[in-house]
Amino acid sequence: MKPADFDAITFDVYGTLIDWEPAILARLRAWSDRTGAGAGDGALIEAFDRARAHYQQLAPARPYPRILELALAYIAGEWSRQAEPGEQRDFGRSVPEWPAYPDSVDALARLRERFTLGALTNMDEASFAHSSARLGDPFGVVVTAERAGAYKPALRHFVLGLTELAAQGVPPHRVLHVAQSRRADVRPCNLLGQRVVHIDRGGRALGHTGFGAELAMPDARYESMAAFVDAFLG
Repeated sequence: MKPADFDAITFDVYGTLIDWEPAILARLRAWSDRTGAGAGDGALIEAFDRARAHYQQLAPARPYPRILELALAYIAGEWSRQAEPGEQRDFGRSVPEWPAYPDSVDALARLRERFTLGALTNMDEASFAHSSARLGDPFGVVVTAERAGAYKPALRHFVLGLTELAAQGVPPHRVLHVAQSRRADVRPCNLLGQRVVHIDRGGRALGHTGFGAELAMPDARYESMAAFVDAFLG
């Protein structure tokens, strides 16, 4: 892929730019330790992935903090345990704590010099604002689940983002998408015929299974944002 082929780059945020998985796992592990569930890290992350996908499909307009609260209760049920209301509330409010990957801010700054940047996220507006600030507020186009009234892998995020960019003079074929999630981003891009880069960060599992993830075929794959930007910009 050549930079000259594109005018805009859109991103999946959580897992690609924001390192959410360790923070989520830390809270799930604390719950497991408190209740004596004895759940391993891999099992907890798999359970969270199932839980969030379940509630996102069940109620596409539900705010993400509530998805987190419900996911913890869902996970507790899998181990025949309970989650305290305070634990659920704190989990739902934890998004502002999630850090950016060390390479995200610099990579976005470099890309922003040449491209319009967009964010297509399953987060709600208020929670996403905290993450965007961590990243330097680089996005000219933002489509949240709250705005779309849907959760990816539904195509509405992509349609809204491409439509808004087209209104700014950027046709769909000149938009590149960059994402970690095979399920929520790479596969939908395949269905739309949109070119997509997979950022496959080591040791991260969320978004790699279910809903056609096994059919996802990115145009390119990199292990980090830094590696992608270095190769892409040359």
